[in-house]
Amino acid sequence: MTTVLVLNGPNLGRLGSREPDVYGSADLAALRTTLEAAAPSGTTIDLRQTDDEGELIGWLHGAVDAGTPVILNPAAFTHYSYGLRDAAALVTKAGLLLVEVHLSNPHAREEFRHTSVISAVATGVIAGFGFDSYRLALDLIVRRTTI
Repeated sequence: MTTVLVLNGPNLGRLGSREPDVYGSADLAALRTTLEAAAPSGTTIDLRQTDDEGELIGWLHGAVDAGTPVILNPAAFTHYSYGLRDAAALVTKAGLLLVEVHLSNPHAREEFRHTSVISAVATGVIAGFGFDSYRLALDLIVRRTTI
């Protein structure tokens, strides 16, 4: 059995009602359903969301300890959280996959969103495809962990 940790940062608990023109009208429960339907048999989706930077960092530490690959939407922490960046680096330095995802394309938005302190330590980045950003990340992790 493989577990994929899907971590979501601040304000993503408001999906479905927060700026639906940018983030869509579906909520986190719908994201969970989408990922569980896309996951192959034997793959468990552990989807979490927090507005707390320390909690998100703790979850990344737990991923390292458990040897769990991560899909990470750092949300607003993307642009300035060096603590989160260092925790993400621990994941990839442990030889685990960490895919940074974004629902929208940050480069098509305000200039402050163009910088990610996470991208340089992530295995890869997928952005701009809504829930499909997560599905593409899941597909990559499944393919890379079962080969």
